[in-house]
Amino acid sequence: MNSIIQCPCGQGDYANCCEPLHLKKVGAQSAEQLMRSRYSAFARQHIDYLIETTALGQQAGLDRTAIAEWSQSNHWLKLEVIQHQPKLDKNHASVEFKAHYHDGTQQQIHHELSYFVQHKDQWYFLDPTTDQHPTMKQPCICGSDKKFKQCCAQFL
Repeated sequence: MNSIIQCPCGQGDYANCCEPLHLKKVGAQSAEQLMRSRYSAFARQHIDYLIETTALGQQAGLDRTAIAEWSQSNHWLKLEVIQHQPKLDKNHASVEFKAHYHDGTQQQIHHELSYFVQHKDQWYFLDPTTDQHPTMKQPCICGSDKKFKQCCAQFL
């Protein structure tokens, strides 16, 4: 008898929620779904998924070791989505959330307003913590043919 494993994102059982995204069987259909799957990836230590779902031009600047350590050193308790704005413009969306976790000493809440970009029918997280930002006239980090200033710059 198989036991049902609850998805860390809180939306049902893992096998029918975030696992298909983590296994690359399906892609996120919205920024909220991507954000939920990224929270679950932190909880389940799917570091490759976290890197692969960050904007293409930012991936090389991510600190894999630091991401893995943060993922492993915390006990992820629950995700609370405050607000999802699916259409900030044609290709951008935002999700405000609270990630509840225990750091080994006390319970913490990480409250964030995250921005996402859709490129070639895939959603990507725009990471404001990396220093992988081009100049305003260079191509955008998301892979679009637009200049950075005309695309993702306003969200970083």
